[in-house]
Amino acid sequence: MRPRPVDGPSLVTFDCYGTLIDWEAGILGAFRDEFPDVEPVPSDLLLDAFHAIQDGLKTSEYRTYRELLAQVGEGVASRFGWRLAPGRREFIADSIASWAPFPDTNESLRRLSERGWRLGILSNIDDDLLAGTLRCLTVEFDLLVTAEALRSYKPSPALFERALEEAGGDPQALLHVAQSLFHDVRTAIAL
Repeated sequence: MRPRPVDGPSLVTFDCYGTLIDWEAGILGAFRDEFPDVEPVPSDLLLDAFHAIQDGLKTSEYRTYRELLAQVGEGVASRFGWRLAPGRREFIADSIASWAPFPDTNESLRRLSERGWRLGILSNIDDDLLAGTLRCLTVEFDLLVTAEALRSYKPSPALFERALEEAGGDPQALLHVAQSLFHDVRTAIAL
């Protein structure tokens, strides 16, 4: 293992779903599997509906991500006139452990780890759902911060503040990697 460079961050945190894990393919697959007999909806329309409903729920009072996903699934199904079978409201959460990493995720994480960086995940998820995902990631993470643990969803700064504490309070010691401007990038830059 090469030591990390003296200058720069000592802790690299990642958003998980959408940055390390192909969450769009996971969501689309969950709906295809749950509603195989319905007229297909274009992927962009389904994902737009998912985002709109989810983002509206995240700004209201805290609920577990499992419950939030159940409500999003029900809302999307209702929007498209699909009938959700009784007892199946957690179909999205139940599918998360099978969502695949992006093709370059594990190799990139391995290389960062071998070069001496501490790695972390900041995620709008429940602890048990993240545990399922961690089985498909091939490195050990030094920091795992979930919405469930802090009862707060990004873009609220709580998850980022926890990572900043782990980095000794020094913003220059922390680098956050994420795809979402809304959920991650703007708050990370502000801190």
